[in-house]
Amino acid sequence: MTSRFRVSSTLPRKLRELGLSPEAVLRQAALPMVLFDQDKILVSTEEFFALYRGIAETSNDPGFGLKLGTEERIERYDPIKIAALSARSFRDAVERLSRYKQLTCPEKIRVVERGDEFAVQFLWILAHEKEPPLLVDVCFAWIVGIGQRGTGRPLNPKRVEFQRRPAHREMYEAHFRCPVRFKSNQNALIFRKADVELPFVTYNPDLLAAVAPQLETELREQLAQKTFSEYAKGILKHLLAGQRPGMDDLATELHLSTRTLQRRLTKQGITFQRLLEEARRELARHYLLHSALELNETAYLLGYEDANSFFRAFHQWEGTSPGQWRLLQKNSQSTTQAHAGAA
Repeated sequence: MTSRFRVSSTLPRKLRELGLSPEAVLRQAALPMVLFDQDKILVSTEEFFALYRGIAETSNDPGFGLKLGTEERIERYDPIKIAALSARSFRDAVERLSRYKQLTCPEKIRVVERGDEFAVQFLWILAHEKEPPLLVDVCFAWIVGIGQRGTGRPLNPKRVEFQRRPAHREMYEAHFRCPVRFKSNQNALIFRKADVELPFVTYNPDLLAAVAPQLETELREQLAQKTFSEYAKGILKHLLAGQRPGMDDLATELHLSTRTLQRRLTKQGITFQRLLEEARRELARHYLLHSALELNETAYLLGYEDANSFFRAFHQWEGTSPGQWRLLQKNSQSTTQAHAGAA
């Protein structure tokens, strides 16, 4: 998986069509004014989030993300979207999107099936902060749009779940034509499983045979260049949210058997336990530096049964307690900033 987002070259044009100045967005986002002039627009996760925060702040329109995520003009579809639209069914399309997304960004589309429900979530593998709400709106509108175009009918989710506070409920329910639940544990589109199995009227096996092999070749080459253990660690960080994931959980997310996962990790000279500890250590440092979480909350998010277990592990990693480490880091940052100001 690539470590940078490839921003679509059609984004500036779409912003203008929706009445927004791309230059004003870049200024608001504190990004280089020449960003959209590049042949291939590549940004880090932090820059990508800043871009979408800039769009939200410049537009001042609560429905802008829904408009941006709705693309009616098929000639602007990239090869990944064309492969999805050429798929056999909505399920097949979502699975292809999840697989080929790895080519353009450090993002994963996770599918969770429970009973008669099919949940679609977007995970930002390298993110150290919450994704902008407008970006969630774009992604959700985009998935629903592909489903509706592919099935040729108004394919509505069973419900939409947002982590954010309640706002503009009527607008979202009018767009998605389903109930919207706020202050949820996750951002997710929940579909009925029967709707997910609907065939695509846009199914085109000849076009798929032309596009998919090239995407598969690119994916193999990219995965060969990217350290598998680093990618797996990124997935683990998302699974570490008040639970302790096992190797089976990681294998499921990677679409591998447990045996294949074990073999891949062994080939890179790392055990699952060490990978889990590295993920916890990196997340712990991030939480302590960039959040106001209490130490017991941090312990919970890292999957520890109690705060004492976290304290012992952290002392082994850093040679000091979490509280003392946080204080030392903040003092060091203050000293650096004071020296920079004096210079």
